[in-house]
Amino acid sequence: MKKIFLAIVLFSSFTSIAQEINYNDAGPNKGKFFAYWGWNRAHYSKSDITFKGDDYNFELKDVAANDKPKPFGIYYFKPDEVTIPQTNFRIGYFFKENYNIAIGVDHMKYVMKNDQTVTYKGDLPLGSSDFVSGNEIDLAADFLKFEHTDGLNYVNVEVSRYDNLDNWLKFKVKNIDINLTEGVGVGVLYPKTNTTLLSKERYDEFHVSGYGLSAHAGLNITFFKHFFIQSNLKVGYINMGDIRTTASKTDSASQHFTFLENMYVFGARFGL
Repeated sequence: MKKIFLAIVLFSSFTSIAQEINYNDAGPNKGKFFAYWGWNRAHYSKSDITFKGDDYNFELKDVAANDKPKPFGIYYFKPDEVTIPQTNFRIGYFFKENYNIAIGVDHMKYVMKNDQTVTYKGDLPLGSSDFVSGNEIDLAADFLKFEHTDGLNYVNVEVSRYDNLDNWLKFKVKNIDINLTEGVGVGVLYPKTNTTLLSKERYDEFHVSGYGLSAHAGLNITFFKHFFIQSNLKVGYINMGDIRTTASKTDSASQHFTFLENMYVFGARFGL
Protein backbone atom coordinates (compact mmCIF):
# COMPACT_ATOMS: atom_id res chain seq x y z
CA MET A 1 0.00 0.00 0.00
CA LYS A 2 2.87 2.34 0.85
CA LYS A 3 4.48 1.61 -2.50
CA ILE A 4 1.25 2.45 -4.36
CA PHE A 5 0.89 5.68 -2.36
CA LEU A 6 4.52 6.62 -3.08
CA ALA A 7 4.05 5.92 -6.81
CA ILE A 8 0.94 8.14 -6.88
CA VAL A 9 2.82 10.97 -5.16
CA LEU A 10 5.79 10.68 -7.52
CA PHE A 11 3.52 10.58 -10.58
CA SER A 12 1.56 13.61 -9.33
CA SER A 13 4.80 15.51 -8.74
CA PHE A 14 6.10 14.66 -12.21
CA THR A 15 2.80 15.71 -13.80
CA SER A 16 2.83 18.98 -11.87
CA ILE A 17 6.39 19.75 -13.01
CA ALA A 18 5.53 18.84 -16.62
CA GLN A 19 2.55 21.15 -16.52
CA GLU A 20 4.73 24.01 -15.31
CA ILE A 21 7.10 23.75 -18.29
CA ASN A 22 6.58 26.76 -20.52
CA TYR A 23 8.24 26.79 -23.92
CA ASN A 24 7.13 30.36 -24.66
CA ASP A 25 10.27 32.53 -24.52
CA ALA A 26 8.68 35.87 -25.41
CA GLY A 27 6.64 36.15 -22.20
CA PRO A 28 3.29 37.89 -21.71
CA ASN A 29 1.76 40.12 -24.39
CA LYS A 30 -0.66 42.37 -22.52
CA GLY A 31 0.45 46.00 -22.54
CA LYS A 32 2.94 45.57 -25.39
CA PHE A 33 2.99 47.43 -28.70
CA PHE A 34 4.02 46.04 -32.07
CA ALA A 35 4.72 47.36 -35.54
CA TYR A 36 5.46 45.72 -38.86
CA TRP A 37 6.34 46.50 -42.46
CA GLY A 38 6.34 44.26 -45.53
CA TRP A 39 5.01 43.49 -48.98
CA ASN A 40 2.01 41.83 -50.59
CA ARG A 41 0.51 40.22 -53.67
CA ALA A 42 -3.22 40.61 -54.39
CA HIS A 43 -5.85 38.89 -56.51
CA TYR A 44 -9.22 40.42 -57.43
CA SER A 45 -12.58 39.11 -58.52
CA LYS A 46 -14.13 40.46 -61.70
CA SER A 47 -16.31 43.51 -61.12
CA ASP A 48 -18.96 45.64 -62.80
CA ILE A 49 -17.74 49.23 -63.18
CA THR A 50 -20.15 52.11 -63.72
CA PHE A 51 -18.99 55.40 -65.28
CA LYS A 52 -21.08 58.58 -65.07
CA GLY A 53 -20.67 62.04 -66.56
CA ASP A 54 -22.56 64.89 -68.18
CA ASP A 55 -22.97 63.07 -71.51
CA TYR A 56 -22.60 59.39 -70.59
CA ASN A 57 -23.77 56.78 -68.08
CA PHE A 58 -22.69 53.20 -68.77
CA GLU A 59 -21.73 49.99 -66.98
CA LEU A 60 -18.97 47.56 -67.95
CA LYS A 61 -19.71 43.95 -66.96
CA ASP A 62 -17.26 41.45 -65.41
CA VAL A 63 -14.09 43.51 -65.84
CA ALA A 64 -10.88 41.67 -64.94
CA ALA A 65 -7.92 43.27 -63.17
CA ASN A 66 -4.50 42.33 -61.77
CA ASP A 67 -2.16 43.69 -59.16
CA LYS A 68 1.14 45.30 -60.18
CA PRO A 69 4.16 43.73 -58.45
CA LYS A 70 7.57 45.30 -58.94
CA PRO A 71 10.82 43.34 -59.32
CA PHE A 72 12.85 43.31 -56.13
CA GLY A 73 15.16 46.33 -55.94
CA ILE A 74 16.68 49.00 -53.73
CA TYR A 75 13.44 51.01 -53.80
CA TYR A 76 11.92 48.36 -51.51
CA PHE A 77 13.94 50.00 -48.71
CA LYS A 78 14.48 53.65 -49.76
CA PRO A 79 12.21 55.98 -47.71
CA ASP A 80 11.36 58.18 -50.70
CA GLU A 81 10.42 55.21 -52.92
CA VAL A 82 8.76 52.74 -50.54
CA THR A 83 5.33 53.11 -52.20
CA ILE A 84 6.63 51.83 -55.54
CA PRO A 85 6.12 48.19 -54.44
CA GLN A 86 2.91 46.86 -52.88
CA THR A 87 3.43 47.36 -49.16
CA ASN A 88 1.86 46.83 -45.73
CA PHE A 89 2.35 48.87 -42.57
CA ARG A 90 0.65 48.38 -39.19
CA ILE A 91 1.06 49.42 -35.56
CA GLY A 92 -0.90 47.86 -32.73
CA TYR A 93 -1.39 47.28 -29.01
CA PHE A 94 -2.18 44.16 -26.94
CA PHE A 95 -5.11 45.26 -24.76
CA LYS A 96 -5.47 41.69 -23.46
CA GLU A 97 -3.07 38.76 -23.34
CA ASN A 98 -4.45 37.15 -26.49
CA TYR A 99 -6.05 40.14 -28.24
CA ASN A 100 -4.70 43.23 -29.97
CA ILE A 101 -6.04 46.18 -31.91
CA ALA A 102 -4.07 47.73 -34.75
CA ILE A 103 -4.32 50.39 -37.41
CA GLY A 104 -2.52 50.29 -40.73
CA VAL A 105 -2.67 50.48 -44.49
CA ASP A 106 -2.66 47.75 -47.11
CA HIS A 107 -1.08 49.48 -50.10
CA MET A 108 -2.27 47.21 -52.91
CA LYS A 109 -2.35 48.05 -56.62
CA TYR A 110 -5.26 47.43 -58.99
CA VAL A 111 -4.86 47.55 -62.78
CA MET A 112 -7.72 46.91 -65.18
CA LYS A 113 -6.62 44.62 -68.01
CA ASN A 114 -6.63 46.48 -71.31
CA ASP A 115 -7.61 44.81 -74.59
CA GLN A 116 -10.26 42.61 -72.95
CA THR A 117 -13.72 42.52 -74.48
CA VAL A 118 -16.68 42.90 -72.11
CA THR A 119 -20.38 43.53 -72.41
CA TYR A 120 -21.82 46.90 -71.50
CA LYS A 121 -25.13 48.65 -71.05
CA GLY A 122 -26.08 52.32 -71.02
CA ASP A 123 -24.98 55.41 -72.90
CA LEU A 124 -21.33 55.64 -73.97
CA PRO A 125 -19.50 58.95 -74.43
CA LEU A 126 -19.06 60.41 -77.90
CA GLY A 127 -16.16 58.85 -79.77
CA SER A 128 -16.71 55.31 -78.47
CA SER A 129 -18.10 53.77 -81.67
CA ASP A 130 -14.70 52.50 -82.89
CA PHE A 131 -14.51 50.20 -79.85
CA VAL A 132 -18.07 48.82 -79.94
CA SER A 133 -19.44 45.68 -81.59
CA GLY A 134 -23.06 44.98 -80.72
CA ASN A 135 -23.37 45.02 -76.94
CA GLU A 136 -19.64 44.39 -76.49
CA ILE A 137 -16.81 46.88 -76.14
CA ASP A 138 -13.04 46.51 -76.48
CA LEU A 139 -11.30 48.05 -73.48
CA ALA A 140 -8.38 49.33 -75.52
CA ALA A 141 -5.96 51.76 -73.89
CA ASP A 142 -7.17 54.44 -76.32
CA PHE A 143 -10.67 54.09 -74.89
CA LEU A 144 -10.07 53.55 -71.17
CA LYS A 145 -7.22 53.31 -68.73
CA PHE A 146 -8.37 52.51 -65.20
CA GLU A 147 -6.02 51.71 -62.34
CA HIS A 148 -5.51 52.35 -58.64
CA THR A 149 -1.73 52.20 -58.66
CA ASP A 150 -0.57 54.55 -55.95
CA GLY A 151 -2.51 52.69 -54.87
CA LEU A 152 -5.62 50.76 -53.81
CA ASN A 153 -5.05 52.02 -50.26
CA TYR A 154 -7.13 50.10 -47.71
CA VAL A 155 -6.72 52.11 -44.47
CA ASN A 156 -8.18 49.89 -41.76
CA VAL A 157 -8.49 48.94 -38.11
CA GLU A 158 -8.14 45.28 -37.14
CA VAL A 159 -8.92 43.34 -33.98
CA SER A 160 -6.95 40.09 -33.82
CA ARG A 161 -6.46 37.09 -31.59
CA TYR A 162 -2.90 35.94 -30.95
CA ASP A 163 -1.95 32.48 -29.64
CA ASN A 164 1.43 31.01 -28.81
CA LEU A 165 1.76 27.44 -30.13
CA ASP A 166 5.03 26.44 -28.45
CA ASN A 167 3.47 24.49 -25.57
CA TRP A 168 0.96 22.77 -27.84
CA LEU A 169 3.69 21.81 -30.33
CA LYS A 170 6.27 21.09 -27.59
CA PHE A 171 8.55 23.43 -29.52
CA LYS A 172 11.76 23.58 -27.44
CA VAL A 173 14.05 25.75 -29.60
CA LYS A 174 15.29 28.57 -27.39
CA ASN A 175 14.64 32.20 -28.42
CA ILE A 176 12.21 31.21 -31.18
CA ASP A 177 8.43 31.24 -30.70
CA ILE A 178 5.67 30.12 -33.06
CA ASN A 179 2.38 32.01 -32.92
CA LEU A 180 -0.97 31.92 -34.70
CA THR A 181 -2.99 35.08 -35.35
CA GLU A 182 -6.42 35.68 -36.88
CA GLY A 183 -8.85 38.59 -36.89
CA VAL A 184 -11.21 40.93 -38.71
CA GLY A 185 -10.88 44.48 -40.04
CA VAL A 186 -12.87 47.41 -41.35
CA GLY A 187 -11.71 50.59 -43.05
CA VAL A 188 -11.90 53.12 -45.86
CA LEU A 189 -10.46 53.11 -49.37
CA TYR A 190 -8.20 56.07 -50.11
CA PRO A 191 -6.95 55.33 -53.63
CA LYS A 192 -4.96 57.42 -56.03
CA THR A 193 -6.80 56.48 -59.21
CA ASN A 194 -5.04 56.94 -62.54
CA THR A 195 -7.82 57.14 -65.16
CA THR A 196 -8.17 58.31 -68.74
CA LEU A 197 -11.48 57.98 -70.60
CA LEU A 198 -11.10 58.81 -74.32
CA SER A 199 -9.79 62.39 -74.59
CA LYS A 200 -10.95 63.56 -71.16
CA GLU A 201 -8.38 65.17 -68.89
CA ARG A 202 -6.52 62.66 -66.74
CA TYR A 203 -7.19 62.60 -62.99
CA ASP A 204 -4.63 61.16 -60.57
CA GLU A 205 -5.18 62.36 -57.00
CA PHE A 206 -5.94 60.74 -53.62
CA HIS A 207 -9.64 60.57 -52.82
CA VAL A 208 -11.75 58.74 -50.18
CA SER A 209 -13.77 56.44 -52.41
CA GLY A 210 -15.53 53.85 -50.25
CA TYR A 211 -15.13 51.20 -47.57
CA GLY A 212 -13.75 47.71 -47.06
CA LEU A 213 -14.24 44.67 -44.81
CA SER A 214 -11.70 41.90 -44.29
CA ALA A 215 -10.66 38.82 -42.33
CA HIS A 216 -7.17 37.40 -41.99
CA ALA A 217 -5.12 34.55 -40.55
CA GLY A 218 -1.37 34.31 -40.23
CA LEU A 219 1.67 32.54 -38.85
CA ASN A 220 4.12 34.56 -36.75
CA ILE A 221 7.66 33.48 -35.83
CA THR A 222 9.28 35.58 -33.08
CA PHE A 223 13.03 35.72 -32.45
CA PHE A 224 14.75 36.81 -29.22
CA LYS A 225 11.42 37.88 -27.64
CA HIS A 226 10.99 41.08 -29.67
CA PHE A 227 11.55 40.58 -33.42
CA PHE A 228 9.34 38.63 -35.81
CA ILE A 229 8.52 37.66 -39.34
CA GLN A 230 4.92 36.96 -40.28
CA SER A 231 2.93 35.63 -43.21
CA ASN A 232 -0.74 36.64 -43.48
CA LEU A 233 -3.54 35.57 -45.79
CA LYS A 234 -6.38 38.11 -46.01
CA VAL A 235 -9.74 38.00 -47.76
CA GLY A 236 -11.99 41.01 -48.10
CA TYR A 237 -14.70 42.98 -49.79
CA ILE A 238 -14.22 46.46 -51.26
CA ASN A 239 -17.04 48.82 -52.22
CA MET A 240 -16.03 52.08 -53.88
CA GLY A 241 -19.05 54.21 -54.72
CA ASP A 242 -17.25 57.47 -55.43
CA ILE A 243 -14.14 57.11 -57.60
CA ARG A 244 -12.82 60.29 -59.21
CA THR A 245 -12.04 59.66 -62.89
CA THR A 246 -11.41 63.05 -64.55
CA ALA A 247 -10.60 66.62 -63.52
CA SER A 248 -14.35 67.36 -63.59
CA LYS A 249 -16.24 66.56 -60.37
CA THR A 250 -19.27 65.58 -62.46
CA ASP A 251 -17.34 62.52 -63.75
CA SER A 252 -17.11 59.49 -61.48
CA ALA A 253 -17.02 55.70 -61.35
CA SER A 254 -18.14 53.02 -58.92
CA GLN A 255 -17.33 49.35 -58.42
CA HIS A 256 -17.25 46.61 -55.80
CA PHE A 257 -15.23 43.38 -55.72
CA THR A 258 -13.60 40.82 -53.45
CA PHE A 259 -9.87 40.37 -52.97
CA LEU A 260 -7.37 37.82 -51.72
CA GLU A 261 -4.11 39.20 -50.36
CA ASN A 262 -1.04 37.37 -49.14
CA MET A 263 1.58 39.38 -47.31
CA TYR A 264 5.06 38.85 -45.87
CA VAL A 265 6.18 41.27 -43.16
CA PHE A 266 8.82 41.78 -40.50
CA GLY A 267 8.47 43.75 -37.28
CA ALA A 268 9.01 44.09 -33.56
CA ARG A 269 6.98 43.72 -30.35
CA PHE A 270 7.96 45.88 -27.41
CA GLY A 271 6.81 47.32 -24.10
CA LEU A 272 7.12 50.95 -23.01
